[in-house]
Amino acid sequence: MKDVLHFINGEFTASQSGKTFDKIDPATGKVIAKVASGDVVEVNAAVAAAKAGFTVWGKMPQQERSRLLMKLAEAINRRADEFIAAEVADTGKPWSLASHLDIPRGAANFVQFAEHFKYIATECWENQGQNALNYATRRPMGVVAVISPWNLPLLLMTWKVAPALAAGNCVVVKPSRETPSTASLLGEVMNEVGIPKGVYNVVQGPGTLIGAALSKHPDVEALTFTGETTTGQSIMADCAHTLKKLSFELGGKNPNIIFADAPLEECLDVTLRSSFANQGQVCLCGSRIYVERPLYETFVEKLVERAKSLKIGDPMDPATTMGSLVSAGHRERVMSFVDSARAEGATIRYGGERLDPAFLPDRVKDGAYMLPTIITDVEEHFTCQAQEIFGPVVTITPFDSEEEVIRSANATEYGLSATVWTNDLRRAHRVAGEIEAGLVWVNSWFLRDLRTPFGGVKGSGIGREGGIYSLDFYTELKNICIQL
Repeated sequence: MKDVLHFINGEFTASQSGKTFDKIDPATGKVIAKVASGDVVEVNAAVAAAKAGFTVWGKMPQQERSRLLMKLAEAINRRADEFIAAEVADTGKPWSLASHLDIPRGAANFVQFAEHFKYIATECWENQGQNALNYATRRPMGVVAVISPWNLPLLLMTWKVAPALAAGNCVVVKPSRETPSTASLLGEVMNEVGIPKGVYNVVQGPGTLIGAALSKHPDVEALTFTGETTTGQSIMADCAHTLKKLSFELGGKNPNIIFADAPLEECLDVTLRSSFANQGQVCLCGSRIYVERPLYETFVEKLVERAKSLKIGDPMDPATTMGSLVSAGHRERVMSFVDSARAEGATIRYGGERLDPAFLPDRVKDGAYMLPTIITDVEEHFTCQAQEIFGPVVTITPFDSEEEVIRSANATEYGLSATVWTNDLRRAHRVAGEIEAGLVWVNSWFLRDLRTPFGGVKGSGIGREGGIYSLDFYTELKNICIQL
């Protein structure tokens, strides 16, 4: 049993109220930590610390900030096993995934923005007709609130913290109740490498309380959130009182469009990953698969075969390719979508069941496991086809024409990402251009360049982050006009 505390002004602190909540390892069903449960008192203290820290960090030369953030990335990599163990225990995801994706990308985010922001200049416009010079300056805003999700805790939290700090802001992080550990562990590393007090702060606790307090706080200049769409709507309403700058990456119901000329074996391998990586708990997962009719039956059969080959088990086992869902409650939510699919007349081609504990090692028999699930014979209005499930569940639907599949792909309130599989170059460009999404991959998935814009359209978000787009969000631009 361990204690997970708030990290405020460079110190680990319990809640003033003394309140805590249990953190359960979803793979074992056992309580593994007591987590401090914060209140408005802790939010106010964290924001005050960040505001004070900004007087130092915001005025620090960019080269020095970048040097400290590079040291931070090195320290994360040096302590990678600690971060991986904490992430696996919090999420139930396989060690192999946390060690190859979550933690290395968490460190890489600091490297990317520490380096990138050193070399970005602002514009200058010379107006000869009026004998004037206009130039732009960038300045950090001050205190930024970061509300991060549970599916890729360190990766998605640092995706926001790294550019915020590199730009000169200070942050208050509110991690998910399900995954509190790596956000607090990062506080240790901040102190270890000499990041000034108040630059990085963490308040643990319920989102309805902590998130609302940050959203309404007058000293928080900007808020960035990754999570569910209705939560984003609630945060946006709270932020309206103080007119904060906002960046939201919200839900997704991403289409995966496969034409008959696709490179089949490569497509199947990548589709298996885009369907069931991290137990389907990735906002970018392709949960609606559309397959051109001549390839449809073959594709379904082969994807079922591959799904059966996934090794479900103890996340600590290096051979495990699919772990538990993040909680027993979330598994029941995911299973409710499978139940509704059955009730509406869909066909469960594989899975659709909680995993029998008899097939699990003793250590994880009480974990939140379920089988990867493939559903066919769905209509667009079926619940499983229309709503975000966020679990290891995909639907597969045949299509007959390019126009039909574009119409189906866009028939959703979401617009985060999409994948198109074809060997026809003109079709690839044409379809990618017609899909209503912030990101489109062609013959690939989750191939990320951190310099590129990341974000969604419609109900999937507001704004873009990544590269120069993060600098745009985490700084204020000022135009200065000089009459010569």
